[in-house]
Amino acid sequence: MAVESPVFYYDVGSPWSWLAAERINGVLDVVPVWQPVHLATPADIDREEVEEAALAQGLPAPRWPDAFPFDSELVMRAATFAKQTGRTVAFSLAAMRQAFAAGRDLSVLDNVLIAAAACELHPRAVIAGIETRSVTDALEAANAAARSAGVVAVPALLMDGRVVEVPPPAAYG
Repeated sequence: MAVESPVFYYDVGSPWSWLAAERINGVLDVVPVWQPVHLATPADIDREEVEEAALAQGLPAPRWPDAFPFDSELVMRAATFAKQTGRTVAFSLAAMRQAFAAGRDLSVLDNVLIAAAACELHPRAVIAGIETRSVTDALEAANAAARSAGVVAVPALLMDGRVVEVPPPAAYG
């Protein structure tokens, strides 16, 4: 009987997703399936806690986008498009680094395209992709599947049929 791969649910707009994403492939025995979902980032993120966790993880202190939290729908459609092209991890990490290491608002298309360029996704392909009904439908289906699996916040990991909230990086650093 085949064992299902774990699924890593994340939203690029979540700084906790960024910190988890920087480590997730190295802390599990198998590489999880990266599944972009669009879940609103709470406005009450404890920035100091995120900054301490980033430093404990050996990452630079976050540079917060001026508009934070930003609406991540656009960038999550781009992440969904990247998944369809086989560049989910590369694009998602590049986007999260643009948001939290460079302080760019990823509700702005030009900033999303910077992340896309970092993983060799052509800007015109990204623009066309994020405007397609198939990408929007795929993101909506992923959101519904995540909710159905019990995901209520990101980052989260679906392992062995149950959702495990991914703790802040300081908790497993």
